[in-house]
Amino acid sequence: MALTLEEIAQRFGGEIVGDATVRVGGLAPLDQAQPHQLAFLANPKYLAQVEATRAGAVLIAPADLEKLSSHEGRNFIVTPNPYAYFARVAQMFIDLAAPALPHGVHPSAVVDPSAQVAKTAVIGPHVVIEAGAIVDEGARLDANVFVGRGTTIGEGSHLYPNVTVYHGCKIGPRAIVHAGAVIGSDGFGFAPDFTGAGDARTGTWVKIPQVGGVTIAADVEIGANTTIDRGAMADTVIEECVKIDNLVQIGHNCRIGAYTVIAGCAGIAGSTTIGKHCMIGGAVGIAGHVTLGDYVIVTAKSGVSKSLPKAGIYTSAFPAVEHAEWNKSAALMRNLDKLRERIKALEAAVEKRDGAA
Repeated sequence: MALTLEEIAQRFGGEIVGDATVRVGGLAPLDQAQPHQLAFLANPKYLAQVEATRAGAVLIAPADLEKLSSHEGRNFIVTPNPYAYFARVAQMFIDLAAPALPHGVHPSAVVDPSAQVAKTAVIGPHVVIEAGAIVDEGARLDANVFVGRGTTIGEGSHLYPNVTVYHGCKIGPRAIVHAGAVIGSDGFGFAPDFTGAGDARTGTWVKIPQVGGVTIAADVEIGANTTIDRGAMADTVIEECVKIDNLVQIGHNCRIGAYTVIAGCAGIAGSTTIGKHCMIGGAVGIAGHVTLGDYVIVTAKSGVSKSLPKAGIYTSAFPAVEHAEWNKSAALMRNLDKLRERIKALEAAVEKRDGAA
């Protein structure tokens, strides 16, 4: 479905420069866009592509519009944040193109009689909803989703195929949980009960019951095959508008602050608190029982072993270098203890000499 620039601006705001009656039916990059498509400029270094684009219109910031040599024959929607505007328009076009799914429960789904499923919910093939669960208005559960007893799925949420939500969890409104994610599995809690040492050591690990749940607030998105453990006693909490990538592990009793984003393959150990508006890079490892303050950024592959209470950018990993250079650096690191002892000995010798003088 194509919309005029005027119709788009009425929905999302922005100022039209050019012909407001131009119709666009999709989005494309500046260098590939056709006259029936909308493009956007988010980085000023691509300003030359705006001059050459065939797009029907371009989303552009006011400062970038002023840098163009001419507006003649071109159409723009001027907005302070073209990238965010593009994202909203893209969502709109996807919603317009997507076929409407019929409300109701698929015949192959298994729904306990005590569960409450709203009439406007969409329950797909082979979904299982256990006793006492609640599925709110407009929620969509795709094929093979499992919802445990007493769990709540919020209004307008979408659980993609093969998502598993254990018992006693709460997923807020408009959450998106991608395929294969597991919410509410047991936290990794075991008490050591061993005696003796070496080959004489006897005993076992005693499992600590994980009786808490997982509480996920509104507008959270959880990536494919991500796992969020239930709390040992209190809930693991994911606050509003947190965005979590694929293959992320969040341990029991963690609390992730609002608007924080976590990139793929990050691992967060139990009882860790991450503040609001944080950015956790890919493959970051965070130890348990630490606290990250608001607006903390941890770059990819970093290891966090202690609390980071102040806002800022933190890095602990070595960036990739040539192999021979890395070998030299590694050799130096292996000999740091020896170097330290030599420096201490030299300092002692200097002090002794100065004292004798």
